[in-house]
Amino acid sequence: MLKKTITYTDYNGLERTEDFYFNLSKAEVAEMEMSVDGGYSGLLTNIINAQDKPTLIKIFKEIILKAYGEKSLDGKRFVKSEEISTAFSQTEAYSILFMELATDDKAAADFCNGIMPDTSEKKKTTVLTPISR
Repeated sequence: MLKKTITYTDYNGLERTEDFYFNLSKAEVAEMEMSVDGGYSGLLTNIINAQDKPTLIKIFKEIILKAYGEKSLDGKRFVKSEEISTAFSQTEAYSILFMELATDDKAAADFCNGIMPDTSEKKKTTVLTPISR
C-alpha cells in the first residue's frame, strides 16, 4: 500500500494537506494481467516501446483510479468503488498527483512499485473447515 501526502488548494481557495491511499491486491493484479492477450505488463511494454503517449496517459489514469481507495478505520478493508474513484478524480489532489507522475519518470516508477502487492511476506493461506450441522 502506498500513502501519498498531497498539499493542494481546494475549490474554495483553502489549502489542504491530506493523505491518500493507493493499493492493488494480488487478485486485482492477476485480473489485470489476464484481461489482455499477452498480459497487461506486455501491453504496457508495447505501449512504452512504441512511445504511444496518448494511450500511456489513458492507462496511467486508469491505474491511478483503480488503485485509489479508502482504508476502513479497523484496517481490515480497503474500500474501492467507481464513486470513490470518481470523487478523487474531481479533486485538485488528483490533478497534482497526475501531473507529478506524468512529468517525473522516477515518481511514476516509485508510484507503480508502491501500489503493487507485497510479495516478500510469507505466503498466506486459507484453511477450509467443514461446518458441523
